[in-house]
Amino acid sequence: MRGDSGKVLVVGAGVSGLTTALYLVREGFRVTVVAERFAPDIVSVVAGALWEWPPAVCGYHHDQVSLARSKDWCMTSYEMFEKLARAGVPGVAMRRSNFYFRHPIEESPSDLHKMRELAGKVRGFVRDRSLAERNGVSPGYGVVDAYSHMAPMIDTDQYMEWLMRQAEIHGVRVERHRIDGLLADRRADLLDRFDAEVIVCCAGLGTARLRGVDMYPLRGALVRVRNGGIHGPRIDEAHCVSHVEGEDSQDIVFIVPRNPGLLVLGGLAERDEWDTGIDLENHGPVREMYERCLAFMPALRNAEIDPEEPVRVGLRPFRQENVCLEWDDDDQVVYNFAHGGAGFSFSWGCAREAVGLVRSVVQSRKHSHSF
Repeated sequence: MRGDSGKVLVVGAGVSGLTTALYLVREGFRVTVVAERFAPDIVSVVAGALWEWPPAVCGYHHDQVSLARSKDWCMTSYEMFEKLARAGVPGVAMRRSNFYFRHPIEESPSDLHKMRELAGKVRGFVRDRSLAERNGVSPGYGVVDAYSHMAPMIDTDQYMEWLMRQAEIHGVRVERHRIDGLLADRRADLLDRFDAEVIVCCAGLGTARLRGVDMYPLRGALVRVRNGGIHGPRIDEAHCVSHVEGEDSQDIVFIVPRNPGLLVLGGLAERDEWDTGIDLENHGPVREMYERCLAFMPALRNAEIDPEEPVRVGLRPFRQENVCLEWDDDDQVVYNFAHGGAGFSFSWGCAREAVGLVRSVVQSRKHSHSF
């Protein structure tokens, strides 16, 4: 019977919060989700949402403990998204993802290590130095090495709607509610108000005030262009050039088909920038990002910019130690936040681990009450 496993309050309705809520309710918990904001007014709908083996192309995940854990989270999500794509879930597709390098991969120990790890885990891995030429990459961009594999790609608008719908179908109660103050101070009131036993915090950047911890945004932006059409190219695969470690310049190329009619072009990674009111006209780095993608793949010069929504801007939630997924014994809260630019890639893996933490807490309390 639903709710037999326990009653849980999930704070946050982004991809991490809703995935955790859906996983919990499928495991027999009774779940309430509270959030101040919901899609489309959340950073999850801005995400590039290309599944990537960590570290992702923006190159800002450095904490080795977090990176080691995130590889398991990534593979759990990979397998789940592959199942969802086969099942025809809206907004989920498996497509080929290409990664290009301006140096032989063997010359970079980190790139070589990442490639060797990745090759044995994903579907359809191929290393092929001719990928750039075959895929229309400009010879002037200097690509000398490349590999590709099948990867989940998410249409964030469709998928977030599906997640919310699935949560509600499975009996998750959803409420708009702003929590002021520290969760540790409000915990008893929240548990009483929402009839819960355990809180799971998936509040992204909002966790900074809810837990009283240091966080910062890594501002990102995506230029949206028509895929195909009369003059534009039809692109059905992702194309990426990673951030060069140790360089402060914006050097990322990120070209991803969002759906059959839309491409998103990135990427931007601006640390500790909070203003989301930037676009192609008023922010030089966004224009440079767009021009970088055109220089990389010249056929995109014929692609029409989406007149209704040319640019989306979002704030990736970061902290120095990268992802936090833990039971805080002092706060008596499960925390699942600071996924940075990998929220979708980690979502199902982090949700599974969060459910395990909740289950351990509930069982421990039942055990202690039985004596």
